[in-house]
Amino acid sequence: MIKLEGITKIYRTKEVETVALENVNLEVKEKEFLSVMGPSGCGKSTLLNLMGLLDLPDEGEIRINGIDTTGMKDGQMADFRNATLGFVFQSFHLINSLNVLDNVELPLLYRPSTEKERREKAKAVLEKVGLSHRMRHFPSQLSGGQSQRVAIARAIVGGPKIILADEPTGNLDSRMGQEIMDLLFQLNEEGATIVMVTHDEHIAESTQRIVRFFDGRRVE
Repeated sequence: MIKLEGITKIYRTKEVETVALENVNLEVKEKEFLSVMGPSGCGKSTLLNLMGLLDLPDEGEIRINGIDTTGMKDGQMADFRNATLGFVFQSFHLINSLNVLDNVELPLLYRPSTEKERREKAKAVLEKVGLSHRMRHFPSQLSGGQSQRVAIARAIVGGPKIILADEPTGNLDSRMGQEIMDLLFQLNEEGATIVMVTHDEHIAESTQRIVRFFDGRRVE
C-alpha cells in the first residue's frame, strides 16, 4: 500500500542544515494500523508529511498503491492526494469562517460533483462521526474532541483508502482521546489503512504495529 525506499529529507537555511530523515525504508501493508513513535524532533511528522505528499524527499522513492509519486508534477500530485489520502492534523486545521458542514465538504470541491452530491456526502460522514447535530455550528463552538471528529470527517469524506493521522489525540483528554481512537479503529475495520504518529505508548500498543524513530532514523 505504502512503500518508502531510501528516503532522506534535509531542511536547509543559510546557516543550518538539519537532517530530518536519513535513508528510511518502510512498508505499510493494506488495511494495517501502524503507529509511528519517537521523541520530539525525530522526524515523525516529516515522515507523515512525505507519505501524505505534502512535502518531497531529497532522496529516495515513495510508492503508494504501486505508483511512484516522487516524479509527479504538482497538479498530478494534488489530484492523487485528494483521491487517495486523508490527512488528520494535530491542530485540526479547520477554517473558522466556515461551519462544520462546509469544512467537511471542502475536499469535495476539487472533484467533479454537484452541490447536492457534495452536501449529501458531507452530511453522511458527519452522521458517521456522530456530529450531524452540529453541522451548522462553527469551529469556535466545538470542543476539542468535536473539532477532531470534524477533522476526521473531512479526511474521510472522499472515501480514501489511506488515512494519515498526526497526533490525533494529542490535544484531548483521555476520554475524548479514546473516542477518537475508537473511531479510527472502526475506520480500520472497514478497510482503511491508517498510519498514526503518537507519543502515547498505551495508544500505540493498541494498534497492529509500532515503528520507532530516533534522530531521523528508524531504530527498531
